[in-house]
Amino acid sequence: MNLQVLIDNPCKIPNKIDLISSLINIKLIDLRGRMIQVQNLTKDFSLNKKQRRELGEEYKDSKTLRAVDDISFECRPGKIFGLLGPNGAGKTTTLRMIATMLIPTSGSICVSGSDSVSDSQKVREKIGFMTGQTALYDRLTPTEMVKYIADLHGMDKTTFQKRKNKLFDVLDMHSFADRRIARLSTGMKQKTSIARTIIHDPPVMVFDEPTSGLDVMTSRAIMDLIRSCREEGKTVIFSTHRMGEVNQVCDDIAIIYKGRFFYNDTLDQFKEEMTQPTFEDEFIYRVGEA
Repeated sequence: MNLQVLIDNPCKIPNKIDLISSLINIKLIDLRGRMIQVQNLTKDFSLNKKQRRELGEEYKDSKTLRAVDDISFECRPGKIFGLLGPNGAGKTTTLRMIATMLIPTSGSICVSGSDSVSDSQKVREKIGFMTGQTALYDRLTPTEMVKYIADLHGMDKTTFQKRKNKLFDVLDMHSFADRRIARLSTGMKQKTSIARTIIHDPPVMVFDEPTSGLDVMTSRAIMDLIRSCREEGKTVIFSTHRMGEVNQVCDDIAIIYKGRFFYNDTLDQFKEEMTQPTFEDEFIYRVGEA
């Protein structure tokens, strides 16, 4: 197999690649260490007559809506990749395809050497996906909710207890750990959602606008957790429409608008290229140029 093909398509790496590389005494890139590689990703949704009317004149003769349009990017271990865009830009659709909740119309997603379509179960085992729509059971307590998810992942009692205590410490959850979820505030529920999402300690973390609608203290706790994921060497994707949050935690960023990328590079490079006085102004300027 051609080496360049392996570099460009880590999902195609044979299991014996490490043995081969050692035999020929060549130190190859840890291709699977890229963790996430997205190539030419596109997602179309079918439209019925009612949906076409609701979308307006532009879509009256369209049978599909293109939510994500031929985007490519990589997310690296120990780095936070920020996906930045306004509401409806395609952020959540992109993240749901990475998490195997949606199947791409075309293109590919590789997570730790596993393809999101052909090896979807392996991908799900490696990912923690947190969104504002993460389901919680009102009759359970946070402890019971997190334990239930841990059991689904086959965690043993000792590992679960150690991991739970760490997360509850970081997120300051002990004061409401045994209170029914139905009685919790929005911030408490969001913390519980995060804990249940990452209790199995996955190497890849996906946060879809995790601070939306939260107070300052809860938002800060969540941002601190995201930073700790980077310190632990995890691969992190963080979506938001707030440029200030991107500036706080991200190493690499992409700006998405109407399903297409208008920037995809490091945050430092973005700062060097800025022509507007603030991050928010630069974001609006770039989207306005689209």
